[in-house]
Amino acid sequence: MSEENFYENGLRFECQKCSACCRHDPGYVFLTQTDLDALVTETGLSEADFLEKYCTMIDIGGFKRISLIEKKNYDCIFWKDGCSVYQSRPVQCRTFPFWISSLEDKTDWDELALSCPGIGKGGIVSKEEIEKRIAERQKEPMLTV
Repeated sequence: MSEENFYENGLRFECQKCSACCRHDPGYVFLTQTDLDALVTETGLSEADFLEKYCTMIDIGGFKRISLIEKKNYDCIFWKDGCSVYQSRPVQCRTFPFWISSLEDKTDWDELALSCPGIGKGGIVSKEEIEKRIAERQKEPMLTV
């Protein structure tokens, strides 16, 4: 992150439950082993069956990561009038919008606000809570194959 920490006093954010982060635009939801384990339990499938039915391998510069697949309209495979696996949703989903890529500087945060109506709404999320979410996302590596 930049030397000048623009979120020193926290950032205003409250999820508006608009599902914009889950729908309409192409993207990846990369899984950790913990994510995979939780989703396997949630769906009642074996790991192999879950991977075959709900995942794809994404080539990222010489290695492949496991990502959830999307529907043809780019909705997350688990979006059905809301997240159908909400209690077991991946860390990437749980920690949005507090990702390093969104917090490099205020310009990145303001750019994300153009597509996320929850930014600038609700109460202040403290610097400590923001950094806790960053750490949660970083503590376990994304699965590679």
